[in-house]
Amino acid sequence: MKKFNLLLILALFTTVSFAQDTTNNIFGKGLYHVIAKDNSYSMKFAIRMQSLFIGEWNIHEDDGMSPGKSQFLVRRARLKFGGFAYSPKLKYKVEIGLTNRDLSGGSSHTKDSPRMLLDAVIKWNFYKNFTLWAGQTKLPGNRERVISSANLQLVDRSKLNSNFNIDRDMGAQLRHHFTVGNKFTVREMFSVSQGEGRNVTDVNLGGYQYTSRLEILPFGKFSGKGDYIGSSIKREEKPKLALGGTYDLHDRAVKTKSNQGKYMENDSPSGYFETDITTIFADMMFKYGGFSIMGEYAVRTAEQDSVMNVDGTKTGQVISVGKGMNFQMGYMFKNNWEVAGRYTLTDWNTDVTGKEAQTQYTLGLSKFFVGHKLKIQTDVTYSTTENNPNSDLIYRMQFDVHF
Repeated sequence: MKKFNLLLILALFTTVSFAQDTTNNIFGKGLYHVIAKDNSYSMKFAIRMQSLFIGEWNIHEDDGMSPGKSQFLVRRARLKFGGFAYSPKLKYKVEIGLTNRDLSGGSSHTKDSPRMLLDAVIKWNFYKNFTLWAGQTKLPGNRERVISSANLQLVDRSKLNSNFNIDRDMGAQLRHHFTVGNKFTVREMFSVSQGEGRNVTDVNLGGYQYTSRLEILPFGKFSGKGDYIGSSIKREEKPKLALGGTYDLHDRAVKTKSNQGKYMENDSPSGYFETDITTIFADMMFKYGGFSIMGEYAVRTAEQDSVMNVDGTKTGQVISVGKGMNFQMGYMFKNNWEVAGRYTLTDWNTDVTGKEAQTQYTLGLSKFFVGHKLKIQTDVTYSTTENNPNSDLIYRMQFDVHF
């Protein structure tokens, strides 16, 4: 498998290298950009990577701070391809992850293969403001998840996202937008997906996943799609606001977190427990000058929150039901240093999950050399759990480069 991956990467580099002279390229705009002589297709190729240091300490009420633990890792290393095929109205995107974290999660449902593919999606603008997406990509879920990991305000996403997001899946999405007056913009999105996450090769288990999202931009569009970019990179000259809401219904889900989490196994003929899971998100983004605010709320419920065998006995597995809240804000100075803070609450249904509510406070400092394309970010997080006298302290520093 490793040899195949290496040959694939070398082939891609070789193919694109011969296709175009890159002497006029600009940093951050992609390594290669190919357009056919007859304008029948285009392709842009880019690489990005993140190098991360993490230090963690437990703070005991009686004994003070523990010696702690630390690690260095390549958090992300990815290859990105995009462009159009035949017509500018038919676009495509492919993204491949190369780190162990991207490749992990292989199981019998993925033929025990590394999960290399992140995105493989086509986007067809077939009529006016209607666009059809098909393939594997992010579902129209919470704003923080849809924001690329290359464009985050802090080192990584919040605990709300890791516990409630609906991530990537395979299926189809219909998107539409319209404008009322000169600025007031409305976006509608609807998705039907397999419901088991990315790179699953088995036949569909349970039912499908249905996702609807509505977004309102009362003051018009953000500069440079800034409603899906962390930090006030573009420094909006006038206030801009985006409000969004998502309703996700997973019919007969077989995983503990909708299309995420662990498979819920039992003694039924199919081998899996099925229940309807609902996830709701509400979020906002506000930017003005160097100031930015992002907020999110999430709640997950299930028709049956405990996994059962055929005879009604509990297996011990439960659905991760509960709610969460995330609020963050930052200010970008004119020298491209930014100070940002975040408050995150994960409030589980303790009677079901047995887990207590967790609160995190994060303070971050970032230096942007070429926007999000070249930056250094660092943050410190203080984490507490309800009814636990101990707490945790986490320090992170990350270098990000995106060609």
